[in-house]
Amino acid sequence: MLKKCLHTILFTALQLLCLSQNEEQFNSNNTRELNSLRQALTVVKSDSNRMIIIERIGFFYERLNVDSSLKYLNEALRIARQKSYTWAEARTLASISGLMEHQGKYAEAFELLFTSLKIAEESNSAYDIARANRRISGIYYELQNYPQAVAYLVKALPVDAANHYDGKVAIDRYALADAYEKIDKLDLATFHINFAIQQKHLLKNLMQYVYEIDGHIKQKRRNYEQAMLSYRKGFEEAQLSSDLISSSQVCADFSSLYKKLNLIDSAVYYALKGFNYGKEVSFRKGIMLNGNLLAELYDSTQPSLALQYYKIAAAAKDSLYGVNTLQAIENLIAREEARQKELDDAKLAYQNKLRLYGLLTGLAVLLAIALILYRNNRQKQKTNVVLQQQKQKVETTLSELKSTQQQLIQSEKMASLGELTAGIAHEIQNPLNFVNNFSEVNKELIDELQQEMKSGNAKEVIAISNDIKDNEEKILHHGKRADAIVKGMLQHSRASTGKKELTDINALADEYLRLSYHGMRAKDKSFNAELKTDLDNTIGKINVVPQDIGRVLLNLFNNAFYACAERSQSAVTQNASTGSAEQQYKPTVSVCTKRINSPSGDGGIEIRVADNGTGIPQKVIDKIFQPFFTTKPTGQGTGLGLSLSYDIIKAHGGEIKVETKEGEGSEFLIHFLSEPRFS
Repeated sequence: MLKKCLHTILFTALQLLCLSQNEEQFNSNNTRELNSLRQALTVVKSDSNRMIIIERIGFFYERLNVDSSLKYLNEALRIARQKSYTWAEARTLASISGLMEHQGKYAEAFELLFTSLKIAEESNSAYDIARANRRISGIYYELQNYPQAVAYLVKALPVDAANHYDGKVAIDRYALADAYEKIDKLDLATFHINFAIQQKHLLKNLMQYVYEIDGHIKQKRRNYEQAMLSYRKGFEEAQLSSDLISSSQVCADFSSLYKKLNLIDSAVYYALKGFNYGKEVSFRKGIMLNGNLLAELYDSTQPSLALQYYKIAAAAKDSLYGVNTLQAIENLIAREEARQKELDDAKLAYQNKLRLYGLLTGLAVLLAIALILYRNNRQKQKTNVVLQQQKQKVETTLSELKSTQQQLIQSEKMASLGELTAGIAHEIQNPLNFVNNFSEVNKELIDELQQEMKSGNAKEVIAISNDIKDNEEKILHHGKRADAIVKGMLQHSRASTGKKELTDINALADEYLRLSYHGMRAKDKSFNAELKTDLDNTIGKINVVPQDIGRVLLNLFNNAFYACAERSQSAVTQNASTGSAEQQYKPTVSVCTKRINSPSGDGGIEIRVADNGTGIPQKVIDKIFQPFFTTKPTGQGTGLGLSLSYDIIKAHGGEIKVETKEGEGSEFLIHFLSEPRFS
């Protein structure tokens, strides 16, 4: 064990020494390459060569200074458009998309790449067709849609191979390795990464990414020492290439692995390095990764600093994967569909015009009719081919949109599990405290029992053994209570099977009311509320999908507590300014269940969730069940909770309504029919 620890410490020291040496070379490499490009720019005369050098300078700055990179790339784009260099326009648009991607502007990057791909296909530029597909794959990778990332790489690879772009083939290979590693297809990932390593002479300034991916694969195979060596090679290559983006990512890899090995000082050192590199080039993913690591590493020693890094990382994550970003991508896809429809309408109008001219000309000369009809037939065939291709593109885009919507819905479901966590922790702590306390008491009683047995005091032995037995029964009782809480949590967290079960709706409502309240209290210790329950014991069990109805109740309770917290905060502010308004306000959330009996047979079960919070403005009351609509501040709500709740209740044959008065509170009413789903 001592030998292994010494080996790890020595390995860490060597890593830090290599980092210092590489940073000394960093600025000199930058200056030398940049001066060479600027010198070439003063010599060349033709616009095409000037544009190529300017675009190269912009690409060079991509990993160092976003503003400088954008300045040069926009100049290259201006020249390309002015001189009608379509291939150069496609290439520069793809380069600018890289800047948008690094800043987390995925919708803008998608738009640039779709335009680049269209221009490349129209000019039949194989190099730029493959490049656009490769970069589109990269954005899907950042959005964690790895199957789509693989699909676009599979489009790029044969184009590069057919045109003998060996360097690009190597890039396609390591990118495929990266995507396959993320979906745990490690054999395929190893095959592609080994190919890329063998072709490292073609990759030049990209080997840092190759070694980083190799490190990920080895770490998943639990070969930590070899993973560390691969990360070290990747970091050295990133420093030599002046690549701050990759440097930030590899630092996060180092920190994560050192944290796993419990080498906290080294983990903090690399996370700080990676965080600073990410800030220097506005690389939000690097800020998010290293910020989260720093928050975890400082959590036990410097909570305030940990909170600071957590907030920074959370803001970066929201800008990368927030609802607004996904909404922008959906809007982009919708605009593409609208543009395709306009093209279709224009082509249809053109066809109709051709037919009209053909008929008018046919009245004069029969031969002209034959020629025009022949030409129209050929034109129609070509148009049908184009329309079929466009139809396939639209269908593909629609499929991707549906996939994104499903991911958003799943995210909302998982968010509800997160809301439960704090409440469950509070609920389970009480029985665990009882178990621990009575176990300690029994330990002491057993010591006393042994002493009394040695003394031969049978009466005292019997009394102590009875106490031990009583304590064991209490331990068993509270253990079963904790077990029930855990089983309830697991039932909520697992994906819904869609199968209905006989469920005690009263117990379900009471449990989720308490868990939601404790979850709110975990986020705001100063928040207190009165919980009221009026549960009809005559209801019995009803036939529903318990996971789905639980999600509905949890969402309604969370919204109720949020509204009460908002009004409570407003009351405190108003009281501070006036000294009187809403001084006696007490947050209250209630749940009521009731069996409704009706002679006409249209009774059923009714659930009411009410609060005395801020209420809902009348101007938005008709929108609250619409997907993505929310009145909460950006980042605090997805706008899917009530929409999902509406769909779940409808699927159960029920209905959900709301009664509200702005400034006084809201009440949500769920009504289920009694036939034939209840028993």
